[in-house]
Amino acid sequence: MRIQLDYGRTGLSVDLPEDRLIAPPLAIRTAPPLANPSEAIANALHHPIGTPALAELARGRRNACILICDITRPVPNTQILPPLLRTLEEQGIARQDILILIATGLHRPNEGAELVELVGPEIAANYRIENHHGKVLAEHDYLGETPNRVPVYLDSRYVRADLKITTGLIEPHLMAGYSGGRKVICPGIAALETVKIWHGPRFLEHPKADCGIVAGNPVHEENTRIALMAGCDFIVNVCLDGQRRITWVGAGDMIKAWEEGVRFVEHVVTVPIPEPVDVVVTSCAGYPLDTTMYQAVKGLTGALPIVKQGGTIVLAASLSEGVGSPEFQQCIAENPDLKEFKKRILGQDYFVMDQWQLEELAKVVERCKVKVVSEGLPAETLRRCYVEPAVSIEQAVADALAEYGPSARLAVIPKGPYVLPVVGTA
Repeated sequence: MRIQLDYGRTGLSVDLPEDRLIAPPLAIRTAPPLANPSEAIANALHHPIGTPALAELARGRRNACILICDITRPVPNTQILPPLLRTLEEQGIARQDILILIATGLHRPNEGAELVELVGPEIAANYRIENHHGKVLAEHDYLGETPNRVPVYLDSRYVRADLKITTGLIEPHLMAGYSGGRKVICPGIAALETVKIWHGPRFLEHPKADCGIVAGNPVHEENTRIALMAGCDFIVNVCLDGQRRITWVGAGDMIKAWEEGVRFVEHVVTVPIPEPVDVVVTSCAGYPLDTTMYQAVKGLTGALPIVKQGGTIVLAASLSEGVGSPEFQQCIAENPDLKEFKKRILGQDYFVMDQWQLEELAKVVERCKVKVVSEGLPAETLRRCYVEPAVSIEQAVADALAEYGPSARLAVIPKGPYVLPVVGTA
């Protein structure tokens, strides 16, 4: 069977043995794209969930800060931002008093051509756009400590804004259940001092700190608590289909509007199969999500619920920007043995920024083997990342099926972490 995997900007066509597939390629359910996304967004601003209309909220405000996701999230900013900005200006907020703040979390800043790609040339040329710098503590306000002893440092530019607006995309998230809503505040504009505790083993090792889980998920509960400490007047969130077209838009209250979006998206993305399989072929949903090994971990954790103990995940990822941040590379270099790494972080005497993604990768390789097909990293570098390099998807699958025998079965997830696979019924 010929199947197109999301890979980089171009995709990757692969040929897989149809007689070994447990089901057709696992894909999100059909959700019709909005016929007129601009009209739907404008309507959401006028008729939000749980708050007055944005125009009413904006009237009389001195300034506004709008949070947007960075380049690692395919949020359709060029559709969301124009009606939002127009509303603010119509209500008397001067353009120079509107800040678009890129919620980079602890990622690198988005500048130059990348910034234009993020927001479009017109907005890039005519509005004040700045990056959050998570490692610069002086750019954050301290808001106190949560009951779980997480110190809360958030970007001063947002905290001190008169009108606080966030935007985002709701999709499955490997730790927080679903992205969107509160997440653009924490970790989006949080300082390292906050993230390193919130993303620490105390939260991430909880069994409910996982994809698609909200109730009882301590990662979700804590960053919601942190976001509420900062305040949020209005959100605009969307859901996308496999072609990244808008299928749902909601605006208004940070919690109520987000929860409505989660109810929509969980029905769309949850895909059941009858039993675990020996081999899963997956991706990290292509550009911009598969540019680094750090991001590609999401493709692996997304497949974990349906692979047998001791099975194999075969991942296609471009890795066009390499392994990830210098800190993530340091973490890998310092920890050649993942069992020892786990002991180090649980002992609370070791910390390197981005270690949480290695912690997630450790959960994968504890359960199964990982083979990676990529043009972005040499084989020896992939091996240092605890995975086995493969020359092609076809060869990796053939080797794995041969290892597990004639009864071995295969599942394919072409769009990787956009799909939430489960064993059983949905």
